Amino acid sequence: MAKIPYEREKEYIVNYKDIVLPHKFYADFVVFGKIILEIKAVSGIADEFIAQAINYLKVSNSKLALVVNFGELKLNYKRIVL
Repeated sequence: MAKIPYEREKEYIVNYKDIVLPHKFYADFVVFGKIILEIKAVSGIADEFIAQAINYLKVSNSKLALVVNFGELKLNYKRIVL
């Protein structure tokens, strides 16, 4: 069995122009300490899911996010690289 390191519902504090904002971001999963993984079960991957993943990449200083959707006939995913 593969032991893939991950964190579930990883919390990120949002810092904008040296001000900590009152809301926080919660990524579904962070895999290997650096890959954001967002899981969806909807009819399609909407632009707001991509924007959400980009925001998570920015606050986490990560470079790669995957938005994976199980709600379609076939598995669908988007790979976002910053």
